[in-house]
Amino acid sequence: MAKVKDPNWKAPRNTWGHPDLEGTFSSDDFRGVPMSRPAQYADRESLTPEEFLPRASGDEASRFSAVNQETFLRNEFGVRTFGYTSVIIEPANGQMPALTAAARERAEAVRGVGTFGTRPLDGFDDFSLYDRCITRGVPGSITPVLYGNGVRIVQTPTEVVLTYEMIHDSRVIPLDGRPRLNAAHQQWIGDSRGRFEGDTLVVETTNFTDRTSVSGAPHTPQLKLTEWFTRVDPEMIEYKFRVEDADTYAAPFTARYILTTQPGGYYLYEYGCHEGNTAVRQGLSSERTYEREVAEARAKGLPVPPRVNRGMEVYGAPDRNTVVKDLNKEQ
Repeated sequence: MAKVKDPNWKAPRNTWGHPDLEGTFSSDDFRGVPMSRPAQYADRESLTPEEFLPRASGDEASRFSAVNQETFLRNEFGVRTFGYTSVIIEPANGQMPALTAAARERAEAVRGVGTFGTRPLDGFDDFSLYDRCITRGVPGSITPVLYGNGVRIVQTPTEVVLTYEMIHDSRVIPLDGRPRLNAAHQQWIGDSRGRFEGDTLVVETTNFTDRTSVSGAPHTPQLKLTEWFTRVDPEMIEYKFRVEDADTYAAPFTARYILTTQPGGYYLYEYGCHEGNTAVRQGLSSERTYEREVAEARAKGLPVPPRVNRGMEVYGAPDRNTVVKDLNKEQ
C-alpha cells in the first residue's frame, strides 16, 4: 500500500479540505485473516514470507471455488491477500478478551434464536435482527461474511455517510460538534459523532441498545465504540475500531481491517430486505404446521415427529427431486 511504501504519502483532500475517503470499498480481501491470533504467532502482527504462501494459496483456491464452482448463496472473495496474523491488534497477543460472567449469561439466553437456530418460532422476538432485516450492527456491518461486504462512503463538509451493502443501514455521522443524544435515547447503530485528526476520521459512538452484538457477544447500552478511518492508498482505507464495554469484555480490544476497492467497479445495489420479509412469515407458518403435525400424531397415538434442525442446511446440496422452474421463461 502507498503509505507503507512511502511514509510521507498523504491522502488527497476534497474541495473543502478534508481527507478524501469517498468511494465504495469491501472487506472481502480480509476474509483470510483470523479474528484472534493463533498462539504460534505470539505478539507478531505479520506473517513471514514462508507463512504467507499457504494463506495466499488458500485464498486463491477459495476465489476459484467461489467464481467457478459455487452457485446459490455463493461466497465472495476479494483479489488480494493480506499477511496480518489477526484482525485484533490490541491486546498485543491478538486475542479476544474473555467475556464476563454476565455476558456469558446473555449469550446463553439468545443461543438457538433465529431461523438458523433450534428454538420454536412463536413471534418476532424469536427471530434474530438479521432474520428481520433490521441491522447487522456496528461494527458488524463491515466485518466480512458470506457476501454483501461493501460499504459506500460519501462526504459533505458537515457529515460523513456510511452505507452498508447488507441490510442497507446508512449511518449519518455529524462533524459539526453538535451535542449527543440523551443517554435514554438508544438506537440500533448508536449515536455517532465524528471529527478529523490529521488524515484520520475519528468516530465515537454511544447510545446503543442491548439488542445488537460485537463479535457475537450481546453488549450492553454502556458500549463505547471508537472507529478510525484512514486512507492509506488510492485503493485502500485502514479501518480500526476499539470496543469498550466493561460489562461484556474483561478488557477493551482494538481490531483492524483494510477496506479495499475491487477491480471492475463495486456497486451497492438495493438489498431488498425489510422487516416484513418472507423469512419471518414462512418461519412462523412452518412452526404452526409442525405444531399441527405433533397434535395429529398424538391424537392417533403415533410417535411425535422430530423437529427439523434448521441449522445451515440451506447451504447444503439441493434435493435432486425438487421441481425447478426457470422464472425468466415464465415472465
